Amino acid sequence: MSPVTIGVLAVSMSIDAFIAALGRGATMHRPDMATALRTGMVFGTIEAITPLIGWVLGVAASRYVEAVDHWIAFALLGGVGLHMMTQALRRQRGEVAPPASPWRLIATAIGTSIDAMAVGVSLAFLDVNIFVIAAAIGVATMTMSSMGMMTGRFLGHRFGKVIEVIGGVALIGLGATILFEHLTAA
Repeated sequence: MSPVTIGVLAVSMSIDAFIAALGRGATMHRPDMATALRTGMVFGTIEAITPLIGWVLGVAASRYVEAVDHWIAFALLGGVGLHMMTQALRRQRGEVAPPASPWRLIATAIGTSIDAMAVGVSLAFLDVNIFVIAAAIGVATMTMSSMGMMTGRFLGHRFGKVIEVIGGVALIGLGATILFEHLTAA
């Protein structure tokens, strides 16, 4: 794979994490740069590990992973998105969102990285350096997630609940899209 191809793959794998971080940044009360970087590190680390897992699984038993990966992504993203929406709608005007749990962050990161695992499975059948690709995906995801948190901070301050609900809908939509694409693939 050329460096340009790896870059395009890395950015495309990190877009869903950007959207999730945008929603997370909107729900938090003015997250600072350190929080954004920590969130980016969690997303980036998980996003870098999952193609490696996918590659190993692809070498070992790709048909078993491909049979359920879309359902896992749908359940994780749908659950987190639904939770985000209900929390936003329950909160009174001007009330600050409670801090998100680390487990919710990890579940969101795993949900957004399932597609990277599927990419890892497909890369198992090509002659590529999976470690370079995984590192590129991790760095791109860390960068975009951190940017998403800071963008969400601005948008959350301005638009509050609306952005939070949109973020929840986006996560549910992302999970549904992954599910739909896998179920309708020829």
